[in-house]
Amino acid sequence: MLRPMTGRQDGKGRLLEREDEVKDLLARTRTIAVLGIKTEAQADQPAFYVPEAAQRAGYAIVPVPVYYPEATTILGEPVVRSVAAIGRPVDLVDVFRRPRDLAGHLEDLLAAQPKAVWLQSGIRDDDFAARLVEAGIDVVQDRCLMVDIRRFGARPPA
Repeated sequence: MLRPMTGRQDGKGRLLEREDEVKDLLARTRTIAVLGIKTEAQADQPAFYVPEAAQRAGYAIVPVPVYYPEATTILGEPVVRSVAAIGRPVDLVDVFRRPRDLAGHLEDLLAAQPKAVWLQSGIRDDDFAARLVEAGIDVVQDRCLMVDIRRFGARPPA
């Protein structure tokens, strides 16, 4: 299994594991695409209430649901069906997908070239992360975005 290296080298992304690295990522993030977001009908699930908390903290949310073809808006924002289709730069993609489903999203993420990809709590795939890091994308694995936003008092830059 490949293990992504920490520390930026030769334009590669980094695997962000230290508290200061995660805090810095949140401090420079404005726009968060949420891959696998749930709808308001599933408000009791992390894939809805975590991005809702990020939105309340001031981050711009771009919903990218995997299911729910009838949904046109989530959290008051227009739904986009792939990260690459967003059509504007994305600072961070927060991923709510099982580890076994990550490979199916790799090409979309590589095409979109977000600055960072965040795999939520319980989601880790070192080979997937290594591919993103090699493409110049920073990666956080197995952490809850909502918990870290609260821990660091994170807000998007003005």
